[in-house]
Amino acid sequence: MNILYEEDGAIKVGAILADNTTSLQVESSHGKRSKIKEASVLLRFAQPGLTEFMAQAEKTAADMDVEFLWSCSPPDEFTFGALATEYFGHAPTPVEAAGAMIRLHSSPMHFYKKGKGKFKAAPPEALKAALAGAEKKRLLAELQARYTDELNGFKLPPEFAGRLPQLLYKPDRNTVETKALEAACAATHLSAAHLLHRCGALPSIHDYHLQRFLFEHFPRGTGFPEVTVDPHPELPLAEDTAFSIDDATTTEIDDAFSVRQLDNGNWRIGVHIAAPALTIPPGSPVDDIARQRMSTVYMPGGKITMLPDSVVQAYTLCADTVCPSLSMYLEVEAATFAVLRSESRIERIHIAANLRHDTLEPLFNEDTLAAGKLDYPFAPELALLWNLAQKLEAARGKSSDNSAQQDEYNFYVENDRVTITTRRRGSPIDKVVAELMILVNAEWGKLLAEHDVAGIYRTQNNGKVKMSTVPAPHQGLGVAQYMWSSSPLRRYVDFINQRQIIGLLRGEPPVYARNDTALFAAMRDFDAAHTAYNEFQRGMERYWCLRWLMQEQAAREALSPTLSRVAGLPSPQPSPASGRGGEREMQSSTLGANEPLRGLTVEALVLRENLVKLARIPLVGRISSLPELPPNTRVVLEIGEIDLLDMNFGARFVSVIEEATAC
Repeated sequence: MNILYEEDGAIKVGAILADNTTSLQVESSHGKRSKIKEASVLLRFAQPGLTEFMAQAEKTAADMDVEFLWSCSPPDEFTFGALATEYFGHAPTPVEAAGAMIRLHSSPMHFYKKGKGKFKAAPPEALKAALAGAEKKRLLAELQARYTDELNGFKLPPEFAGRLPQLLYKPDRNTVETKALEAACAATHLSAAHLLHRCGALPSIHDYHLQRFLFEHFPRGTGFPEVTVDPHPELPLAEDTAFSIDDATTTEIDDAFSVRQLDNGNWRIGVHIAAPALTIPPGSPVDDIARQRMSTVYMPGGKITMLPDSVVQAYTLCADTVCPSLSMYLEVEAATFAVLRSESRIERIHIAANLRHDTLEPLFNEDTLAAGKLDYPFAPELALLWNLAQKLEAARGKSSDNSAQQDEYNFYVENDRVTITTRRRGSPIDKVVAELMILVNAEWGKLLAEHDVAGIYRTQNNGKVKMSTVPAPHQGLGVAQYMWSSSPLRRYVDFINQRQIIGLLRGEPPVYARNDTALFAAMRDFDAAHTAYNEFQRGMERYWCLRWLMQEQAAREALSPTLSRVAGLPSPQPSPASGRGGEREMQSSTLGANEPLRGLTVEALVLRENLVKLARIPLVGRISSLPELPPNTRVVLEIGEIDLLDMNFGARFVSVIEEATAC
């Protein structure tokens, strides 16, 4: 005897081996033996055999019109046998009964299961809705299949054009577009970005990386609403004139310096900071903009400013203007350059000049200082500030030895070409600006702490830097307390601290109380934004380093045979490009997401294990073929495939240039 039974939601057949009343031992057509409950048995039959019976039953089920079957069903619950009798017009054979059971079981939209072998016809409205849903699902499946086929053929479906940011940066896995893209990625073994690039959807890889950042941090765009700036308050005019020192591309000039000799022979050194906090109150439209952005975002070839240009121009310390300033004056002893006392003021200061690094550094450097060459504008003042900076550095317990200083890299992008220049940190320009900024930030932090006025500090303990509302030592700088207050046009934390300093100097209640939740929220949000912005800047610098390698390919290919034979590597001249702006991408015919640069050889320095840093550019990567070499070994590498989308590169070890020497 054979049975038809239901198990785990499936209709099965089996031959009875043993009948134990409440349970049966059965054997399937494949020889598998199972123990089933008597309650699971739907019907018993003797003929035909299991395989033939199931084939005939499934054919009978397939021939049954489910719509007609539904129309024939009674309104109340019924058994499959009763409906089979109604459908066939006679007592059904085991095959016909089994066919009816299979058809009912496989049509859950038309028939609701109510128990063993029992069903109930779906109400008309419910059936209509279910069928509409099934049709919609079918159409979506067809659409997904079309999308997938087109993507597999590296053709972008027209419907994807308006959804690319979401697909690339925040895919919704419930949408048919995302499902199709994931299926195509699995089939082509490509990431979503690489696949869409192959489809021509990413004409600019630079913009792909930029838009990823903007999608997350600037979803409403980088433009500013119309805002107005209140007139500057009436402030006393400083006796001295000042000058600033900045990079050639700087527009947000936050700081300037003045020098004057006093009647007693000592020097009065002024550090003047732009003062936007004077006329931008908390909760104002301009404050809301700065609070939302938290900082200026920097990247090679451009920046996204924290404040609108109209606000920046109202407060930037631009040459030939009189600007509001938060100033700190130092009285410096003439012979020893010891700081005798300091005083802070709110005033107006005339800015005589904006000195720029590119023109000042050839004139003001360690060599010209040693030779006593003071034949350039503000030379005596700069020499005096240099002597003071060295004194301040020594007072912090820091060494003035520049041999251990790291390189600093400047990126200039113009017309899709990048120039990467190198300058040694710790030059006289750097030291003058850095030491005076450290001094005023430490002193203003001390001023707030002494008067129990809240501020946001940067502290360092055991190498870990964090932000805090409680003053604490910054071990790396060697100061008892340190806050950011010298760049209020570029950082919101500096803006907040400047409000507190100005309020204290005016004798007004502080804008932020010590336990003000707004202060803690701003500190938290700034820390998160500052981390994200720095990560983005590093990423874009890596992108332009890879572009620099591609750009230098032709020049390097001509040198590569020589490089493999010599112990040193000649450095090619930088590209003649300068400035910023221009197009961000080469033509796709000359620059792809993955571009092999055969014959391009470069010098690199081993950092540790297989990690190297390329010479002349701040690009670090792992080279799997690198033999075991000690750190600081100079090697020659041949650049392989460069992937601009993943911002990675491959390279092959060629030779050792110079073994590392023990320190």
